[in-house]
Amino acid sequence: GDLAPLAHLALLLIGEGKGFIKGKQVQAKTILKYAGVKPLILKAKEGLALINGTQAMAALGCIHLFHALRLCDLADMIGAMSVDALKGSDIPFDDRIHQTRPHPGQIYSAQNLRILLEKSEIRKDHANCKRVQDAYSIRCMPQVHGATRDTLAFVQTVLEREINSATDNPLVFKKNDNEIELLSGGNFHGQPIAFALDFLAIATAELANISERRIEQLLNPALSTGLPAFLAPAPGINSGFMIMQVTAAALVNENKIFCHPASTDSISTSASREDHVSMGMTSANKATTIIDNCYHVLSIELMTAAQAIEFRKPLKPGNGAQIVIKRLRNQIAFAKQDRAFGRDMQIIYDLCRNGHFDDVLPILNGKSPDLWSNHTETTPPSLYLPAQS
Repeated sequence: GDLAPLAHLALLLIGEGKGFIKGKQVQAKTILKYAGVKPLILKAKEGLALINGTQAMAALGCIHLFHALRLCDLADMIGAMSVDALKGSDIPFDDRIHQTRPHPGQIYSAQNLRILLEKSEIRKDHANCKRVQDAYSIRCMPQVHGATRDTLAFVQTVLEREINSATDNPLVFKKNDNEIELLSGGNFHGQPIAFALDFLAIATAELANISERRIEQLLNPALSTGLPAFLAPAPGINSGFMIMQVTAAALVNENKIFCHPASTDSISTSASREDHVSMGMTSANKATTIIDNCYHVLSIELMTAAQAIEFRKPLKPGNGAQIVIKRLRNQIAFAKQDRAFGRDMQIIYDLCRNGHFDDVLPILNGKSPDLWSNHTETTPPSLYLPAQS
């Protein structure tokens, strides 16, 4: 649980143990001197308060929530690019459809997709094509991405409540003007956080799961509506993006293992005084891996969708793709032939993880003009939960 990691953190505050300065492990006293902080001298009950709560799992949970919300926006943005690349229909994103099943996240993601696909010349070019419906990974994006958003709304509620709570034990209450009362209870138990973070892990992993299926649609010539096999301009002698999908598939598989809930387990310790525990720190730690894998998978889809859209020229994609591809091509070139793609994958991963595309949806909501040739990076990032009905 939180007890051991919090103890290591508390050791630093009192000048004991070790920590890191610029990646180098050093003694705690060196760290405090470097930071200009004197060692904390603990008073009654303060040591217990520092190590006997849910601060570690709650803190990691807040970091994970931030990234999971960013991944939701990336999933909408990149998914919209895949719609254009595959000559998919925007009809499944019509607001009238989603108002008949008014899950807030579903409505919100559908709205994002409509905004991102505005002014798509590719869509207009095949408006009356004979294909009846797109694959689920394309037309059901609002339902899948939206369910993740709604789950994260629940997680946010739990975390906000938790970080504004007293979770150590015992708790001190004022009895009257002259007396206090110590009450022993169980607010340190991490069950609410453990459940929430296991749920966050499952919901976030699904963004990568459906993303990998869209990658398959883009790379498989039997499914991709006229695109070359594996998006290689000269398929046969080039593998194109084949191995990128292999990477995405491996990461999705790993996520499925890490989605097994830690909160369903409990191991008795401390002479059976601590006979039921939440394992919430494990929930937080495995979510770290899942989020990182999701960034990698969505980065691969982003590269794949951008490559595919190039084959649709001279038709322009939707507004969102225009901004994103312009930025992408400032970093990596269109793949005319096979090359070592590892560097490209790392560059795009870093851009996604560090918020380089956070402002795309805010820009589009502001209706920035001439999107193909101009964009601004001065708009502050905007990560948002679904609008509440």
